[in-house]
Amino acid sequence: MNLVVQGRKLETRALKDLTTLTGSEGVGRLGPNAVRLINANPHPELAAYCETHELDFAFVPEGRRLADFRLFVTDMDSTLITIECIDEIADMQGLKAEVAEITEAAMRGELDFRESLTRRVALLQGLPEDALGRVFHERLKLNPGAESLIAGLKKAGIVTVLVSGGFTYFTERLQKQLGFDYAVANELEIRAGKLTGKVKGDIIDGEAKRHTLELVRRHHGFAPETVIAAGDGANDLPMLLAAGVGIAYHAKPVVREKASYALNHSGLDGILNLFA
Repeated sequence: MNLVVQGRKLETRALKDLTTLTGSEGVGRLGPNAVRLINANPHPELAAYCETHELDFAFVPEGRRLADFRLFVTDMDSTLITIECIDEIADMQGLKAEVAEITEAAMRGELDFRESLTRRVALLQGLPEDALGRVFHERLKLNPGAESLIAGLKKAGIVTVLVSGGFTYFTERLQKQLGFDYAVANELEIRAGKLTGKVKGDIIDGEAKRHTLELVRRHHGFAPETVIAAGDGANDLPMLLAAGVGIAYHAKPVVREKASYALNHSGLDGILNLFA
């Protein structure tokens, strides 16, 4: 197995320590702050060392490369972008703290996602539609490495899907901005220029995310092992577990425990380094 190590900063001393700790036979540079340690061995102190030095590590089979994959599916809120859109919309109503508390509980898996979304959207009743535009233009930012990730995936010919328990207002704009092949999310009901506090149609929850992944995969005839999925919350687990590789990106503990790999310090382009 090879060990991919990366982070915001990878110092020479840390690299030497990790080479010794894992008995690696060599080092391959993947980027300014990312390396592949060749034929590295697991060590009981590896996780603690990397956490102390704010590094991500992942054992990747020899020869596994980006060319082995055909489909990438990602969550939006707190994965592709830095915010939870619904929390920022709620801030326009002076209800951010109340809504954010429900959001956090749902992402930790403590609340049913459908119930939590229904409760949160109900609190937005009466908010002018233009509040959505303010959130998109004033508060929504891509997570570091997002543009590089999508560009790298598209260059490799990988089909990209944005699937979110958030809202189509944001996914549609991000799809156009970044070039996603597909985008799926909840649609907020709007009447006379104001939010009604309801969602139109079926709610996109964890099971719907998994179903979207499977639908696109089967449509293109891709094998399950050729799918990468990324997310941060409990409602992302069904699709992460349905993918060949599930990546927990700056995720809740329950997600990190079950994902194939976890990126806690790197940007989204760290996904490319795993399979470089």
